[in-house]
Amino acid sequence: MDSRKNGEVNISSEMDIITARKAVRQVAVEIGFSLTDVTRIVTSASELARNIVTYAEKGVMSWRKINGMEGKGIEITFTDKGPGIPDIAEAETPGFSSGKGLGMGLSGAKRLMGELDIESEKGQGTKVTVRKWLKRYHAERSLGA
Repeated sequence: MDSRKNGEVNISSEMDIITARKAVRQVAVEIGFSLTDVTRIVTSASELARNIVTYAEKGVMSWRKINGMEGKGIEITFTDKGPGIPDIAEAETPGFSSGKGLGMGLSGAKRLMGELDIESEKGQGTKVTVRKWLKRYHAERSLGA
């Protein structure tokens, strides 16, 4: 297994989305997430990588293993130089769709991951960061506690 603490994947095609999914899955498993949480993390990463291809054509997904007050987890950032999000509050509304996609949207990614931050400027691009923390009870069980 690859035990790096961080990495990145360039995103510009369907194949890159698959590569991003594989990378995130591997890291989530290494951290010790449950199968259900690994699926949530991969689904969120897939949706956000697809947003790059759909709206900005190309960008970068970067990930890093994190440690904090909540324990350990994963942080994944999606950055592009696309058109930007005109109304972030509206885009974060559950059920919102720009009409271009059938995905779960930003609110779905936040629901799956727990934390989501967005920076966007019209004509300059967008940066979306999501975080998921390993649940303590699961971490203790996997350590044999």
